[in-house]
Amino acid sequence: MSDPLLGAGNSYHYGASDRSRDSLVLPEFDEQSRQMVEKRLLRKLDLRVGFLVLIYIMNCMDRTNAAAARLRGFEEDLGMTGNQFNTLMSIFYVGYLLTQAPSNMFLDRMTKPSLYLSSCMATWGAITVFIGVAQTYHAILILRFMLGFVEAAFFPGAIFLLSRWYKRNELGFRTALLSCGSSISNAFSALVASGILVSLDGTLGFTGWRWLFFVEGTLTIVVALSAIWILPDFPSSPSAWLLSDEQTLAKRRMEEEVAGANEHKSTPVAGWSGFVEALTDWKVWWLGAALILMEASLSFRIFFPTLSATMGYNLTITLLLCAPPWILGTATSFLVARHSDATGDRFWHTACPLFVAIVGFMIAISTMNAAVRYLSLFLMAQAPVAHIVSLTWVMNTFSQSQSKRAAAIALVNAMSSLGYIGSSYFWPSRWGPSYVNSYGLCILTSTMSIVMFWVFRRHLSRCNEAAEAKEQALGLSKGFRYLL
Repeated sequence: MSDPLLGAGNSYHYGASDRSRDSLVLPEFDEQSRQMVEKRLLRKLDLRVGFLVLIYIMNCMDRTNAAAARLRGFEEDLGMTGNQFNTLMSIFYVGYLLTQAPSNMFLDRMTKPSLYLSSCMATWGAITVFIGVAQTYHAILILRFMLGFVEAAFFPGAIFLLSRWYKRNELGFRTALLSCGSSISNAFSALVASGILVSLDGTLGFTGWRWLFFVEGTLTIVVALSAIWILPDFPSSPSAWLLSDEQTLAKRRMEEEVAGANEHKSTPVAGWSGFVEALTDWKVWWLGAALILMEASLSFRIFFPTLSATMGYNLTITLLLCAPPWILGTATSFLVARHSDATGDRFWHTACPLFVAIVGFMIAISTMNAAVRYLSLFLMAQAPVAHIVSLTWVMNTFSQSQSKRAAAIALVNAMSSLGYIGSSYFWPSRWGPSYVNSYGLCILTSTMSIVMFWVFRRHLSRCNEAAEAKEQALGLSKGFRYLL
């Protein structure tokens, strides 16, 4: 009978029993040859993850370029008033929310995820170009909804794709590598936007903000065409870029992971039953709620150029100043994620970046001094590191089956987008330039998120203690544990 405490055990523990199991599962690989093949495999995989980072950069750039366009007449040309710009930013996440879970379940059943993700990318690139052509606010509102609807396929799909290639103790760093695309986009999209808005303004009769959508949408389409041949499919699909021994080991590695996670389960979860199990697992909803609060506190990312503009510099300097905080945030994300993998800790590597961001929010509230407020932006830019580690924690927590993992990742990520839908209204123009109320809301949501993650950690810790007590009572060898 399935043990409710051990049945979802999912953190990694590689002891003697695991090594002996490996020798049984993989008789054609001795320890030395396996290490050599595994090293080659991971090196090739990491190169393709690097291309996923490029796609994610375009993904984030196309969803946030409206914030840069706002500084060059975007609102005025379309006659926006009141909270219409905030609604424009929010509507993206409505479409984003609706698509993620169905898309990931569909992706789980595909043999060519590379073709699916590339097609979605080309589509959102075309929509971005159409935004540059649109003449009315309502037309762009519809296009922004469609953009979110299509873009939603990529990030949860990419995270799930990583979980189908990498083992649990390898996922944190690779998730950080992928997620750094967001920070890189935040840093360099402002630099790109600055060049486009200034140099192309008036060219062929189009204003600079229209050229911003034209250029970035076209670049996205070009990258999408390349992605068809570069993105990996699943380990079970033949891959021309892998040698036969690498392909075999890639499949076996994932078989070992699934077998280990289901070590105490009577039957594996497969097909649509994985989606049902994810829907009925309270941990999915708890983590989803915690991430809603976290994403609400991260809403400052969408309005980062606006916050930079409060220091009083011209357009070019304002956009250039956006880059350094995100460059530092990107570097920090790698260090924190690697340390999280090395120690097996998730909670403190999630909570500490949020604590640093809270300090940044408090500093921003306390002064209008330009230098001090700029320092606060560096501290705020550490908050997305928490998002990276928390996503890895989600993958570790729901690793019993590929189907449930796909559904859980998509559902949690979809719920988290609710945080952006509401928090787009955290930053109305009338609260500027100090944005005291906005920062106060970010402090509140960050704190609530930390508390929810702490409660979750305590629950998992009790499950681990109960599992250990049962093993000692029955004389069993040490099994899998939840990562905390």
